[in-house]
Amino acid sequence: MRIYAERPFRILRQLVADVLAIGWVVVVVLAALAVREVILRLQRPAAALADAGTSIAGVFSGAAQQAGKVPFVGGDLASALGQGTGAGERIAAAGREQVETIASVATGTAAVLILVGVLPVLLIWLPLRIRYARAASAAVAVRDLDDDLLALRAMTQLPVRKLLRVSPDPAAAWRASDAEAIRGLAALELARLGLRRPRG
Repeated sequence: MRIYAERPFRILRQLVADVLAIGWVVVVVLAALAVREVILRLQRPAAALADAGTSIAGVFSGAAQQAGKVPFVGGDLASALGQGTGAGERIAAAGREQVETIASVATGTAAVLILVGVLPVLLIWLPLRIRYARAASAAVAVRDLDDDLLALRAMTQLPVRKLLRVSPDPAAAWRASDAEAIRGLAALELARLGLRRPRG
């Protein structure tokens, strides 16, 4: 599989495009992870709320146990303090729920940012690179064998003004098996792909 051209200027262009595309993906991923970390900082108050609720529940639970030992009114006191335990547990549960919600929002936001940032690269750059690799690989496979196919490909891919530099009527020259015109058209196709003519 031919991934890069053979001519220096085309190779340089391809390398710059690849570095920019990969660099963009890295920047997008790092930015998305940074945004995730910023959102996750919102968990601190929610975590503190959960801790406070747990502490409140523990205090009321301990007080209810002690109050239960008081003669005559211990049961009523323990029951009243038990409601405080329940309130503390509800506060802790609400705090934990907020922590989980914030984590989900942070992860979802990062995923959306990565998708939106990377999608253009996947839809534009990657197909172009794959298309080039296929075309260049095919051209390399036939360039040592026969110029006819390369010449035909040049006539279907290149602008007419470029074809006219080879022959006043490139299609007629190709049909007439004009060796010089066919060689010129094949050279244009190889040049379009940044490939060299075969030696000899």
